[in-house]
Amino acid sequence: MALPLRTTLKHFICFIQRFKPPKRRFCAAGSPEIKEPPLNARVFSGIQPTGVPHLGNYLGALENWVALQNQYPSVLYSIVDLHSITQPQDPDKLRNNILDMAASLLACGINPEKAILFQQSKVSEHAEFCWILGCLTSMPRLRHLPQWKMKSKQKNEGSVGLYIYPVLQAADILLYKSTHVPVGEDQVQHLELAQDLARIFNLHYGELFPEPHALLSSTRKVKSLRDPTSKMSKSDSQPMATITVTDSPDDIALKIRRAVTDFTSEVTFDPQARPGVSNLVTIHAAVARLSVEEAVSAAKGLDTGAYKGLVSEAVIQRLAPIREEIQRLKADPGHLEGLLALGSRRARQLAAPVLDEVRHRVGFS
Repeated sequence: MALPLRTTLKHFICFIQRFKPPKRRFCAAGSPEIKEPPLNARVFSGIQPTGVPHLGNYLGALENWVALQNQYPSVLYSIVDLHSITQPQDPDKLRNNILDMAASLLACGINPEKAILFQQSKVSEHAEFCWILGCLTSMPRLRHLPQWKMKSKQKNEGSVGLYIYPVLQAADILLYKSTHVPVGEDQVQHLELAQDLARIFNLHYGELFPEPHALLSSTRKVKSLRDPTSKMSKSDSQPMATITVTDSPDDIALKIRRAVTDFTSEVTFDPQARPGVSNLVTIHAAVARLSVEEAVSAAKGLDTGAYKGLVSEAVIQRLAPIREEIQRLKADPGHLEGLLALGSRRARQLAAPVLDEVRHRVGFS
């Protein structure tokens, strides 16, 4: 027997929604829209437990996280340990890394009284909701996302967990009915999947989830000190390439002194022609809270060697209190575990009723 036209049309729309180009809805961090967010606005973001952050993490994301917790009425930050096991992990090291990341976030300014800071795996609703959303996601949609294309080539295919990683990201976001997500430009396509899945679920089961907006940070990306055409990364094989927030003053000075520049002594900002020097200007401007123009002006009369000393001092001064606070917090792991446990309970109080409603609409209850 033929289905009613309304039913046929609805299923056709749902099918098309899985493959059509997603709508882009972005807000620039620091814009007037952020200063007075709606009363029901909610921010969600996550970070993998890879130990302590590096300078690029701090300037590119964590500074923005601290600002957002003071601007939005509801903010959740998760240490996403479920995401981390798409790559093999030593269990003891992972346990330590979770606490190290918690200490780092607190030292960088995350306030557990303003933001819910929690460990993802302690809120089991994330994993169950990921399965439900995975059943609404097409394989071609995942196959073309940058995470899979990049890492599966490195691993000669990769795991199922790596393949569905973006679905878990979408579950993380939608589980709290998040309205805004701070992301870097390289994560925009993954957020678009969350937007797609909100629409698809709503079409299938009725309006429930808002489509989350991207908050793109205006902070320039910090590049590797040894290869200024690439992002600074903790996994870089060259130890001189990356500054971590716990590096000693001597280590910071050494790494910046050995940073790749060029043979022109004058300090200018030209990322295409002079990526190494421009990276130092970017770092100096960010840690000293200057504009790029002000940083270049401060370097007037200095050659690149002398300018490296100026940049080192600015970085050391900015990171010193963070390094000291991390050391203090790590000395009391019980305190860190207690804060994460409390945050996880608070997160679950928000997640559980949403998943209960999802179960009901899907037909599980």
